[in-house]
Amino acid sequence: MITENLQKAINDQITAELWSSNLYLQMSFYMEKEGWTGAAHWLAKQAEEEREHATDMARYIIKRGGEAKVSMIDVVPEGWGSYLEVFENVYKHECHVSELIDSLVNVASAEKDKATQDFLWGYVREQVEEEATAAGIVDKIRKAGESGLFYLDAELAKR
Repeated sequence: MITENLQKAINDQITAELWSSNLYLQMSFYMEKEGWTGAAHWLAKQAEEEREHATDMARYIIKRGGEAKVSMIDVVPEGWGSYLEVFENVYKHECHVSELIDSLVNVASAEKDKATQDFLWGYVREQVEEEATAAGIVDKIRKAGESGLFYLDAELAKR
C-alpha cells in the first residue's frame, strides 16, 4: 500500500509530466511553423515520452492500491525565438524535471518505501540521459552555425 503523502507527490509529478508533454508539443508546433521539421519531430517524440512517464506513474500508483489523479495543467509558453533558444529551454526544463524527480525520491526515502524508490531510480537514470541529450543538442547547435542547422535538423528527424 502506498502512503497518502507519497501518492500525492507522485500525482503531482504526473501533472508535471503532462505539463512537460504539453510544453514539448507546443515547442514542436512552433518549430514546425518556423520550418524546422526535424526539430518539430524530435520535440513531438519528446512530448509522447513525457506522457508515457505520466501514464507509467499512474499505473504504478494503482498497482500499489492508490488512486492516480491529474490536477489542472497550467498553460505552457508559446514562443521561444531561435533554434538555439528552443533547445536551451529544453535543457533548462530537463534540469528542472531532474530536480522534481530527485525530490520525489526523497519523499519515497522519507516514507521508507523501498519499492517506490526502486521504481523512481529508473526515472533518475533516464533524467541523466535526457539532460545529456538536451545539452548535446545545444552544443551541436552552437557548433553548427546557421548553415549547419539544416544538417542537424535532418539528424533530429531520425529520432
